[in-house]
Amino acid sequence: MYGNFWDNLRNAFKHTDNSLFKLIAINILVFFVVLVSRIFMTIGGLGDFYTTALSYLMMPAALPRFASQPWSIFTYMFLHEGIFHILFNMLFLYWFGLLVHQFLGSRKLANLYILGGLAGAIFYMLIYNLSPYFNTGLDSSLMLGASAGVFAIVVGAATLSPNTTFQLIFLGAVKIKYIAIFYVILSFANSAGANAGGELAHLGGALLGYLYIVQLRKGNDWGLPVQKVGIFFEDLFSGRKSNVKVSYRKAKTSNGGGFSSFTKSSKAEPKSVTTDDATQEEIDQILDKIADRGYEALNKEEKRKLFEFSKK
Repeated sequence: MYGNFWDNLRNAFKHTDNSLFKLIAINILVFFVVLVSRIFMTIGGLGDFYTTALSYLMMPAALPRFASQPWSIFTYMFLHEGIFHILFNMLFLYWFGLLVHQFLGSRKLANLYILGGLAGAIFYMLIYNLSPYFNTGLDSSLMLGASAGVFAIVVGAATLSPNTTFQLIFLGAVKIKYIAIFYVILSFANSAGANAGGELAHLGGALLGYLYIVQLRKGNDWGLPVQKVGIFFEDLFSGRKSNVKVSYRKAKTSNGGGFSSFTKSSKAEPKSVTTDDATQEEIDQILDKIADRGYEALNKEEKRKLFEFSKK
């Protein structure tokens, strides 16, 4: 599926089970729309109008303003103005999103991104309204960017498979749990700095990413409401019934992303199985069956094997 990045990105909306590239494509498209609008409006003497219009899509810290633009809790997580801001967000979304997709599938990847964005926005509002430190800038504080959703995916991937390694330039093989820990600590250290709002959102998204995976392993999917909304719109625009394709998926091969790739370390390999346990080949066959016919097509024994395998 991910052999050619640009082909997959260009055809993101032509395929199902493809939320990773859909999320990247939406962020890039919105970025260029905002960029072109800013240039033309500024040249045309409408710079103030552009700034005002954009602010209605950004996440406000003040509760009264949020009450007047509640849609911003969703729109802010797809907005970027700086090229490096969107570049690093999309790179992290791609690298870590590949791993989440292989373990959990397309829908849960989208769930994690959206829930992380929502958690980041809520955490941002709470801290700004409760902490005296932020009182002076409360009414004028606005936030944009996909960072909270991306942090949820980064920490979610690290929680799913902490010993998976990325090959990084100059550093070599680094376990993703250390990458996630580093960026969480960095965000915490900067949470009282110039970009305090963004850093607080990072922390909220990171916490959601961890708790989402923990709860998912207990059988509680916090993303079901998000998933149902997504299925509704898929059915609305496609005119067909969509099956929920969810499962834990073990990464079968190494996969590259830019200058980074990930591989399984020896400590992350599945435990040896007994005759009653499912083999990797059996799990792959079950996952293929889900992809073709949906989860409800599985028989009782297949569901049992998938459930037991997901707990390893």
